[in-house]
Amino acid sequence: MKLFETIREMGHEQVFFCHDKESDMRAIIALHDTSLGPAMGATRLWPYAREEDALRDVLRLSRGMTYKAACANIPVGGGKAVIIGNPENKTDGLLKAYGRFVDSLKGRFITGQDVNISSEDVRKIRQETSYVVGGAEKAGGPVFTTALGVFLGIKAAVEFRLPQKELHELKVTVQGIGNVGKNLCKQLHEYGIRIFVSDLKSENTEEVKHLYGATIVEPKEIYSLDVDVFAPCALGGILNSSTIPLIKAPIIAGAANNQLENEHIHSRLLESKEILYCPDYVINAGGLINVYNEMIGSDEENTLKQLNNIYHSLLDIFRRAKKEGITTHEAAKHLAEERIMRAKNSCLLSASAFRTSASQY
Repeated sequence: MKLFETIREMGHEQVFFCHDKESDMRAIIALHDTSLGPAMGATRLWPYAREEDALRDVLRLSRGMTYKAACANIPVGGGKAVIIGNPENKTDGLLKAYGRFVDSLKGRFITGQDVNISSEDVRKIRQETSYVVGGAEKAGGPVFTTALGVFLGIKAAVEFRLPQKELHELKVTVQGIGNVGKNLCKQLHEYGIRIFVSDLKSENTEEVKHLYGATIVEPKEIYSLDVDVFAPCALGGILNSSTIPLIKAPIIAGAANNQLENEHIHSRLLESKEILYCPDYVINAGGLINVYNEMIGSDEENTLKQLNNIYHSLLDIFRRAKKEGITTHEAAKHLAEERIMRAKNSCLLSASAFRTSASQY
């Protein structure tokens, strides 16, 4: 990877690297775009095989956060952080060292919980910095609101693509039964939806089988099931040239970030198969909405109101894509970039007005 060329092409403002000698904490924070406000994005702890993989992940995730905030109409910018390490070796010292790293940015980056970072971990990080959210778990917490946003996105997609279907008639596959995937299964079950699940950990699938009557499927078989909705809720890059030809579901609507291995190629491949793709950074914005409202002290009613906007935003994106003959990925990107550009133009106009006023004195 050509570091500076990649950062320039993806439009990042800054990328920070940190190592704490005592705890051997290794972390990367990427700030993508702060036109709408300070960068906001959760922290992921993962045993990356190569440091280059960690950098690629944080760059893509932080850019996705910019688009996520813009599409959700949340006045924050996009950022993300990754800690390189084995979750089994996570210590209080590592989390506190990371908290000091975040604090050194003086509020330019506000973080929270992602893969392998729990609400308890957030509280430990908060001992070193105030620039972290997600420990209070208001409105059910970011996990619950992310799952609820995905469920609302599924409703929007079904209404647009399968208007003849009632929710209780649906068959949905959920790939990845982590915290969000399990919460999504619960919400699907409450509507009488038939659920198929796969996960690398058998204890996760056995739990949702017991709780919600889910049918367990081998991971390699999950793509080819004849269902209505495929919901990826694990890690990214799972929609690619190998998996897309296998997919029979007419709708893809899940919580995973960076689902498209190659955004341009694979969004078009889905379109060619007439599969309706819910852009990941639109449908999974519930966690961001939750922690943003926690940060500003807003009530749960406002959080739930903003969550409902996921449903409406996706319908707007679907209609725009159809009208303009573009993919839903492109339609979502255009929507986000238009909102960011309006914010930039507003700042330029304000600065110009200030200079004009100041020149009169």
